[in-house]
Amino acid sequence: MKSFALLFLVVTCGMGGLGQKLKPKKRSNGEEINFRTKTKDVCTMSMSGDEELRLRIECKSQGMSYWCEFTGKPSVCRAFRNNPKVYWNQIAAELRKLPHACESTQVLKTTMCQKAPTEALMKQIAAGMEPEDLAIQDKSVQKTSTSMRGAGRSSVKKIGKPPVLPLIKPTQHGQGSENETEAMKLAREHCWESLHGFCSYIIGIFRG
Repeated sequence: MKSFALLFLVVTCGMGGLGQKLKPKKRSNGEEINFRTKTKDVCTMSMSGDEELRLRIECKSQGMSYWCEFTGKPSVCRAFRNNPKVYWNQIAAELRKLPHACESTQVLKTTMCQKAPTEALMKQIAAGMEPEDLAIQDKSVQKTSTSMRGAGRSSVKKIGKPPVLPLIKPTQHGQGSENETEAMKLAREHCWESLHGFCSYIIGIFRG
């Protein structure tokens, strides 16, 4: 009886240890891994999800930023369940060999899950690219547009302002003509013909 109890205890402990050994290691959900590609693009990969995992990769390269997302069920791979950290490090190692982390990477593969079912593979579902500092560029465009509008208003003011003309005092041409005619008439009446011009000049002075 004692031998049976001892055997039962040994078997129970052995099964408990085996169950603990096969228990999947806890995966650090939301963990980030930083790496650089072959062309020195600065990238970050982050993981989220539970059974179906989502992997997002974001990179910066020469004034541009690009990203891509993958989904899959690597948990069906026993090696992943035992050590997910090694799995993600293997993916990062493969991405470091590429010039671009999101091009030509429709499927992410690792050596530790080569024989796993197809559903274990991380497949790309989305990707995008955009310039960096879009807000700064928008502000620069708005500032340039405002400056051009101000210059346009200034030009209109300069062109539209009428020139200032000096005041010109009108001449009394009609009145002068009448005085000259009257002086010549008197000169003809009271002076010799040869002195008409002289007399007319003198009479004109006196008549104002």
